[in-house]
Amino acid sequence: ERPLLRALRGGRERPPVLLIDELDRADEEFEGYLLELLSDFQITIPELGAIKAEAPPVVVITSNRTRELHDALKRRCVYAWIDYPSFEKELRIITTKLPDAPATLAEQATRFIQELREADLYKVTGVSETLDWVAALVALDRQELDAATIERTLGMVLKTQEDMQSIRGERIQQMLNRAKAPGARAATPDAPARG
Repeated sequence: ERPLLRALRGGRERPPVLLIDELDRADEEFEGYLLELLSDFQITIPELGAIKAEAPPVVVITSNRTRELHDALKRRCVYAWIDYPSFEKELRIITTKLPDAPATLAEQATRFIQELREADLYKVTGVSETLDWVAALVALDRQELDAATIERTLGMVLKTQEDMQSIRGERIQQMLNRAKAPGARAATPDAPARG
């Protein structure tokens, strides 16, 4: 049984939770099913007919804004923006998920990523890419960042040729210098959610 049907059929004691991750990557036909689900708490399947929810599910939808979602769908949602984590929070995520990462490397990589996010990029680096990158740096036995390693591993954090070209060379060195500077980033509170 698929997650959508499970969410409609389950949950007598508590409403089921249905996570629809990266809805913007789904086709418009799926948006139509979801619109019916959010409007009437039911879906219609030609072979089975209309299936109504036993208890209205809690639906959590995420989007990366790769395409615009239909207005009718957005009207049925509560919008919340989750910003990228602050330096301190991202460093905590890295050291928690990758406890073998040297402290200096984790701090410099976090600062470098924070610098990247301030650049004018087509695709901003997410926390997932940061974790993958630091894990690769650990596997390469790096104790701290250097420009040559950043150049060789840049494809782990930047996902378009244009972004890579705009950062390579002197710009990497400038960002690295700032990432390595003592007190490079003063402690800042976590950024509030925008919405």
